[in-house]
Amino acid sequence: MTNEFEPKVLAFVCNWCTYTGADLTGTSRIKYASNVKIIRFPCTGRIDFMLLLKAFANGSDGVIVSGCHPNDCHYTSGNFHARRRWMLFRNLLDFLGIDIRRIRFSWVSAAEGAKWAEVVNETVANLRELGPYIEYRKTADFLAENELNIAEEMEVNNG
Repeated sequence: MTNEFEPKVLAFVCNWCTYTGADLTGTSRIKYASNVKIIRFPCTGRIDFMLLLKAFANGSDGVIVSGCHPNDCHYTSGNFHARRRWMLFRNLLDFLGIDIRRIRFSWVSAAEGAKWAEVVNETVANLRELGPYIEYRKTADFLAENELNIAEEMEVNNG
């Protein structure tokens, strides 16, 4: 019996592409790590990145955000919105001392079941190398003190 670290990964995925691709992975019987819990959103553009911080604050070792490929969004530009927010969010991660390698941002279409398995397996392998995320308490405390201010700063002007 091995005591190898098994990371806890939370995946925030688009209903129309990545979630369907993950379903295809299962129906195709493609094997991939079972460490991932999926949370389905209508679109990656609807994901509040505060949820990613809360995932870490609640003990996740890593996060996957995945949606439709650029120009294939069911809602026209949701994935572009998510990508812009991700660029801002990276600075916050650096400020908090969260290793950017703990978050994987990817595009997986409904027809890419094998790619979803690859994304999950690579993410889990990378997190095993990084080890457990033990700074979650610091993240939880920071969020409790600054949630409203961070939410205001993360807003992207779409006008």
